[in-house]
Amino acid sequence: MDTRSAAWWRAEDGQVSAFVVVLMLGLLVLAGLGLDGGLALAAKVRATGQAESAARAGAQAIDLAAYRATGAVRLVPEEADDLARRYLASVGATGTVTATADAVTVTVTISQRTQLLSLIGIPSIDAHGSGAAHPQRGVTELEP
Repeated sequence: MDTRSAAWWRAEDGQVSAFVVVLMLGLLVLAGLGLDGGLALAAKVRATGQAESAARAGAQAIDLAAYRATGAVRLVPEEADDLARRYLASVGATGTVTATADAVTVTVTISQRTQLLSLIGIPSIDAHGSGAAHPQRGVTELEP
């Protein structure tokens, strides 16, 4: 190598490595958003499924005495609340349950740990799901 090309090469020392560091950091952030965003979406779907299932479990607490006496389909709120909470405990979820004589509403929150975003200080992402159910007598209409 002659002295001119050697001097040119030394003049560029460190510039390429700074560019590579910035580029790799950007790629890591994009990969983190893709991976951890997918995990957060899956956690939201899981939370919604758990909330809907807990609400359906609570909606099984029908007041049989009122149904037999008047034909009215309504819930026993205390039993509906207990059934929904027991379902949540059985799947290892935590959430809030609101039960009335007409409906059971459940909200579940899941904290999803991040894989790559934890490297930049985001240790977890919270995902929320909710579901509601009300008592119903049999099939009321055919669905296509």
